[in-house]
Amino acid sequence: MTFHFSRHVLEEIVKRKIPQQLVEHTLHAPEQKAREVDDITCYQSRVEIGGKTYLLRAMVNETVHPAVVVTVYRTSKIRKYWRNP
Repeated sequence: MTFHFSRHVLEEIVKRKIPQQLVEHTLHAPEQKAREVDDITCYQSRVEIGGKTYLLRAMVNETVHPAVVVTVYRTSKIRKYWRNP
């Protein structure tokens, strides 16, 4: 799948100190995908940044082509967002 990043999202990735390669990996091989709201799907994976484990979450609108990355962030609250099958 092809993804489009807005300028805002690219700026936020830098501001939040999230390595671009981790974002790309999560988008192309997420550990989990979950429907969030309306047309937004969350791609998420556990990643290590600075020696600490975070959950990297990318919100994506898959209803358009290319899919649009709405926002990307990391959180230490893995249990809150991790979905067990």
